Amino acid sequence: MTKNTVREVPEDNLIIKRVVDDLCRPGSYDSVYHRPTLEAVMPSVDTLVEIVERLRRVIFPAYFSDSEMTPETMPYIIGAHLDKVERLLSEQIKRGFGFSCELTDRFACIECADRSLLLARRFISAIPRIRELMIGDVRAAFEGDPAAKSPGETIFCYPSIKAMTNYRIAHALHHLGVEIIPRIITEMAHAQTGIDIHPGAQISERFFIDHGSGTVIGETCEIGRNVRLYQGVTLGAKSFPLDDSGKLIKGMARHPIVEDDVIIYSGTTILGRVRIGKGSVIGGNVFLTHDVPPGTRVIQGEHAKPLIVNAHDGI
Repeated sequence: MTKNTVREVPEDNLIIKRVVDDLCRPGSYDSVYHRPTLEAVMPSVDTLVEIVERLRRVIFPAYFSDSEMTPETMPYIIGAHLDKVERLLSEQIKRGFGFSCELTDRFACIECADRSLLLARRFISAIPRIRELMIGDVRAAFEGDPAAKSPGETIFCYPSIKAMTNYRIAHALHHLGVEIIPRIITEMAHAQTGIDIHPGAQISERFFIDHGSGTVIGETCEIGRNVRLYQGVTLGAKSFPLDDSGKLIKGMARHPIVEDDVIIYSGTTILGRVRIGKGSVIGGNVFLTHDVPPGTRVIQGEHAKPLIVNAHDGI
């Protein structure tokens, strides 16, 4: 080891110390630091992954890690999963409330724990309905894609089914008023599949996204039964209204309504609180900001303007 090398070591340590001092300087971290209140621990993404994977095994018995399950052992295996989910989810719901809670008295935290357990149990009660909805989504995927050889193939392989499982779980939690946990769960699927569905969106039975990557479904979207989207479809907001102080007004209905039996092909963008009528077909790469009557066929015309065509002309 040379003398020059020896002299570099304390300099490196000094650099780290200077950086640490700078990063910990009051005022430098205010906008990115979660300052915990009493017992307000952050939600755990790893635990939420475990919760979702256990629920996936409950919704689709014997598909994921429980392939040895039989009708005789099913009650024990599913019961064990749900018992674990209830305990883990209750704690995560409590942490979710604590994430945005400014209360610091211990009684409030105890009350929050009781409320979190109640919500976890209400969510457990909703799981049969979640499975019923997922069965419809699986059938829509199988029937809507000629490449699918069996419904089981869509459960194992299709990003739409993974994203919709996360969405249906998250939407049930969102409906119960659970804080931040639903958004984390849908973003987990977003990272894995490229499908971005806000947990507040309302999606009815038999929904399928073919291929899926780049699909965006906004918070206040309403989607009817038997709707099919292709990759790269955006159901977004046209504008973001501001209040008198210039801040975004949140919670307003600002995303599209898509009625039953609609097909929207790849790359299409539909913005604003517009209504796509029942049975309509929207071609690829269309940009829409206005209502479409039921049974309408829309394609991209010249200069990227939407063009309505007769029903018998097809897409």
